[in-house]
Amino acid sequence: MQPVILDQEPKGPGTDTGTDTGAGLAGTTRRPGRPRSEQAEQAIIEATLDLFAEQGFEGVCVEAVAARAGVGKATIYRRWPNKEELLLAALSSMKSPFPEPAGNVRDDLVAQMTVMCEDRADPRKARRYALLLGEGQKYPRLMQRYKETVIGPRHDAMREVIRRGIGSGELRADTDVEIALLALTGVVLAKEKAADGSLNGEFAARIVDELMLGLAAR
Repeated sequence: MQPVILDQEPKGPGTDTGTDTGAGLAGTTRRPGRPRSEQAEQAIIEATLDLFAEQGFEGVCVEAVAARAGVGKATIYRRWPNKEELLLAALSSMKSPFPEPAGNVRDDLVAQMTVMCEDRADPRKARRYALLLGEGQKYPRLMQRYKETVIGPRHDAMREVIRRGIGSGELRADTDVEIALLALTGVVLAKEKAADGSLNGEFAARIVDELMLGLAAR
């Protein structure tokens, strides 16, 4: 059976003016704080993720997202040309950004691993990510793009830290970068979320420190 292609809703002129109306962004008075365009974008992302969590990929359509976010369809199309791009943007928001490298390999790896632990410990993100993995087999093109545009850059950032450690002499010259990457990420993925909140920065530091025992230059 051919995989379902998500991009089936063509962008057209229609009659939608793109005016933001409805509950999501009701009112016209400008308030201090986040700009209106950023508010609209966040409302769209949250609406997309909510529909995805409730109904899976099939439940996400531009009309439903627009209605829930309280925006016009044109507001969505100005940011994302089709449903696949909208889904990718929404799914990528489930991953918190890595902090900028500080220079010390151990501290940089701990910072990156802490972000991964905290994302995995977040119940909403964990449920959505589990749904993504469960439904992803039915949408191989979307999953491939997700790996390329979301997971790939994060892994590249971790590889860069490891390679920098090799170059600076903090890690052994014969360090296998890919094995080190898998060792770091695999522990987080294998760790079950615990009621005591153990999936945190302290756990991230333990992962890195244990790995460094084997990889640190002597």
